[in-house]
Amino acid sequence: MTNPKCTTNTSGTPSARAGRREWTALGVLMLPLLLVSMDVSVLYFAIPSISADLEPSGTQQLWIFDIYAFVLAGLLMTMGSLGDRIGSRKLLLFGAAAFGTASLVAAYANSAETLIAARAVLGIGGATLMPSTMALTRTMFTDPGQRAKAVGLWSGVMTGGIALGSVMSGVLVEYFWWGSVFLVNLPAMALLLVLGPILLPESKNPEPGRFDLIGVPLSMAAVLPVIYGLKELTAEGWHTEYVLSVTVGLFFAYLFVQRQRTAKSPLISPALFRGHGFAPAVVLNLVSAFGVMGSAYFTTQYIQSVLDKSALEAALWALLPSVLIGVAAPVTTHLVQQGVNRAYVVTAGFVVAAGGYGLLALTGTDSMWLVLAGAGVVGAGIVTVMSQMMDLALGTVPVGNAGAASSLLETGTEFGGALGMAVLGSIGTAVYRNEIPSDAPVAAHETLGGALAVAQQLPGDTGQALATAAREAFTSGMQAAAIAGAVLLLGAAALAAATLRRVRVRETEDAEAEKALA
Repeated sequence: MTNPKCTTNTSGTPSARAGRREWTALGVLMLPLLLVSMDVSVLYFAIPSISADLEPSGTQQLWIFDIYAFVLAGLLMTMGSLGDRIGSRKLLLFGAAAFGTASLVAAYANSAETLIAARAVLGIGGATLMPSTMALTRTMFTDPGQRAKAVGLWSGVMTGGIALGSVMSGVLVEYFWWGSVFLVNLPAMALLLVLGPILLPESKNPEPGRFDLIGVPLSMAAVLPVIYGLKELTAEGWHTEYVLSVTVGLFFAYLFVQRQRTAKSPLISPALFRGHGFAPAVVLNLVSAFGVMGSAYFTTQYIQSVLDKSALEAALWALLPSVLIGVAAPVTTHLVQQGVNRAYVVTAGFVVAAGGYGLLALTGTDSMWLVLAGAGVVGAGIVTVMSQMMDLALGTVPVGNAGAASSLLETGTEFGGALGMAVLGSIGTAVYRNEIPSDAPVAAHETLGGALAVAQQLPGDTGQALATAAREAFTSGMQAAAIAGAVLLLGAAALAAATLRRVRVRETEDAEAEKALA
């Protein structure tokens, strides 16, 4: 069923066009990707029910929520490299089995400890599924135009899953019990286990070398302290232990890089960065994650706490920006396939996202439609960039290294998202604390949520005045963070214009040289 027509890829070698079988297989791959991305946010509305049922301590509740993302981020590079060695399809099926089993255990967990352990195994499964889906996409779609479409779909599903997870959580908890948010994973994983061996090709490095056992703990020691420190800096402020955590992580990151440069068979081969465009793609993808997560940090709180919407109402309203995001990736792919220089498209994407931040900078305390429009414009611009950066990165690496390349991109996304929330969140918090009335209770100076909780306990006009002041202070903080975000993304636009234009020139020179040799 594969179309026998061939095109020529950027290296000048013929590449077969994918047919119905490959596109069907891509649809099967999108199911685990959607569920893995949804599991990042699926507990947003289930936590109160879990707390009432399992009665976890405050620390246990935090681990129930956070352990999934921590394990996922820490193991991405390990699993991507492992997939290149044993086969991405084999790793994908193993991950699907682990993800499904852990989902079943989580759904019927009778203690906080059991649920934490199940969420940790879900993180392990997610770390196997994400790079495997991208690596197999690279394997099945060797034609550059088709690969761009497939990667665009991958980006849209990944982004949409995060938004959909919170809404699905709210609906399921409204009508069923909290364990239902995990049971929805089972049919998709079962379908993948049945159809995966039939539809999916195997993809692995024919000469992988020995697995870098030293690189595994070094990669985790580099990723986990940085992610943890940045997350806590966002939530708790600039405390010494969180800054120290980031510093320790960066130290291990240096050791990890040195190990990869000297190891005979590294987890992440330095040769990946010799491909034209791979390094710029990783950096610009990280900046994109910074932009999208930085805006989401404010817009979700704004809709729920400033506009005083219920959690489910806020989640449903937050779906509206996804319409623009869903349109952006296919439009971007079409433009590039029509011959528009990728450097111009990516630069425009950053400028559009900066414009979205500009809209957020104009908001008041009753600007729901402006905030939704700003979030949609930011998301559309960022997805434009991400889809192109993923396609560029995958197009520069051999199929046998696609797992490692994918895992590095996704790890950069985790770093960028945590950094965006930490930096822009810190700016917003600083402005908030500066503008909140000095005579307000101590709890009101920490967060908007704390201020609103205190306001509910104060009598009449006093409580209303505090709530109003807190909402205005938060909005001012969001405006300041939005200005900073716009400036950063405009800088990224300039960087993209310069670096990607050079990549285009080198690709053209290589293609002409190979044509001359032929």
